[in-house]
Amino acid sequence: MFGHNLKSLEGDAPQISPFITFPSRRSVVHSTHGIVACTQPLAAQAGLKVLRDGGNAADAAVAVAAVLNVTEPTSTGIGGDAFCLFYSAKEKKVRGINASGRAPEKLTLERARKDLGLDGASKRRFVDKAGKEPVLRIPMGHIHAVTVPGAAAGWCDVVEKFGSGNLGMKEVLAEAVRYAEEGFAVSELAARFWSESLKNVERASPKTKGEILKGGKRPPRVGEIMKMPLLAKVFRRLAEQGRKGFYEGEVAEAIVAAVKERGGVMELEDLRKMGEVGAEEVTPIGIEWEGVKVWECAPNGQGMVALMALGILEALEKRGVVKTLGGEDKGWGHNQTEYLHAVIEALRIAFADGHWWISDPDFSKIPIDELLDKSYLYSRSELFDPARVNPDINHGSPAFQSTDTVYFSVTDSEGNGCSFINSIFGGFGSGVVPKDCGFVLQNRGGGFSLSEGHPNVLAPGKRPYHTIIPGMVTDIEGKKLKAVFGNMGGFMQPQGHVQLMLNGLRCGMDPQRMVDAPRILIGASYDPEVLVVHLEEGIDEETVRGLREKGHSIVVAKSYDRAMFGRAQVIAQSWDHEEGMRVWSAGSDCRGDGHAVAY
Repeated sequence: MFGHNLKSLEGDAPQISPFITFPSRRSVVHSTHGIVACTQPLAAQAGLKVLRDGGNAADAAVAVAAVLNVTEPTSTGIGGDAFCLFYSAKEKKVRGINASGRAPEKLTLERARKDLGLDGASKRRFVDKAGKEPVLRIPMGHIHAVTVPGAAAGWCDVVEKFGSGNLGMKEVLAEAVRYAEEGFAVSELAARFWSESLKNVERASPKTKGEILKGGKRPPRVGEIMKMPLLAKVFRRLAEQGRKGFYEGEVAEAIVAAVKERGGVMELEDLRKMGEVGAEEVTPIGIEWEGVKVWECAPNGQGMVALMALGILEALEKRGVVKTLGGEDKGWGHNQTEYLHAVIEALRIAFADGHWWISDPDFSKIPIDELLDKSYLYSRSELFDPARVNPDINHGSPAFQSTDTVYFSVTDSEGNGCSFINSIFGGFGSGVVPKDCGFVLQNRGGGFSLSEGHPNVLAPGKRPYHTIIPGMVTDIEGKKLKAVFGNMGGFMQPQGHVQLMLNGLRCGMDPQRMVDAPRILIGASYDPEVLVVHLEEGIDEETVRGLREKGHSIVVAKSYDRAMFGRAQVIAQSWDHEEGMRVWSAGSDCRGDGHAVAY
């Protein structure tokens, strides 16, 4: 499905040049064996090494995740969470892993509200415009935003459940250990993000900030060698002892000590429980669209938002309210005014539902089937006004029948595909660096609501609304892999998924053009409730004027501000029927340091 044509296939601030402008000069990368597409060249090579050494796409994905912790610690790491979709060529099915951590058992809603004081700084609208009380959330810089890290459990379980069986965690983590111990040359954007995000670490960890600094003193500059020996030590423990090496013993003790020192309530038992139970294998959710099936992880992730938006766009076309999106001859062309107006409003409607309903399914019933039902999405599409912005979009209520990151794609010679995403949420997450560990803890608790009665309200042992989402495309039956895709970046992610699918399935773009094309983003980085629409440079001025005439508040993002649109990766599968051989075709985002590599 996605090859040449998506529809036709089966210290000092670093001194850096501006982002490349659209289109990039990158070519699609093709291979008959395997491909790794990610944001960092060394991580891509680490994944490729695992493939060549006998590992499969799942093994390689974990290798990539670990090296990215070393090379891009502002965005990801073992102190965060992970989600994974894995297509098993042998089973001909899509499987999923949810490795998101939970709130500490002692963190009650009453304790959080009391400690926060609900002062002006924390009174931020998050979701429900229709409710009597504004929906509040934990500030991302507060210690109560730190949840139990799930990534370590996820890495182990992905290798155990989906891996080839040829390699163990020692081999999978070997390159990450080597780069952390021997050092690596820092890439351009990584250096910039390191410098810009350091304030979070300086605020939260003045005593241990040196563990992630060059020589213990400053952020590394472009091309400088950075070593992270303490992180290597943590990786070795995980490789040798499995989940227990992270969730019990000195690493767990350091995490708990760091949280408690700052007024948190995490206990060793919170970590031990995660290590004992591990990540959760989950059933992915999907929607039929354009003759294929688009897959996402089920809540507590926000992949449902992308699926709903695609369904709403389909309903708008069936109702005749909008012309065919991406149809240059009979419809509206890519990134034209009417095209983007429909996409923006469909996403706003989907987010209104997602930000109300998405929560931990262990704590509240989520009507997933009803929310993705075509008749419900048809009714939600009636909120769309083709002439202008709808200023008052609230969540719907379907009837019950009884949510900074790195994303990467990996495929292998057996036909397996792994869509993997790993994150610590904000830049350097919470900024909390546990002593002698060399990594930061995430601040995913900022995704909880603090309003009683909200499905996503904070509760002990609960998982929050999660922004990170991997994507995958198969045939309608879910038996033939078509593509592995994703787009990192907070609430940008479902928006990126929708735009990637439109780029490929409607506009006929190959994988590289799909990720190169200028994007839009509704709202601020972590809050789509802010009704401003960011357009990436490269979208023409006529479109900007047209959207403003419809009532949209438009900001054009240029240069490094384009980081808000995230970084996408796509690997698509096709066949050379004459030779009887599989062909993988990949595109990697020009907004990142990385690229796609193949063998």
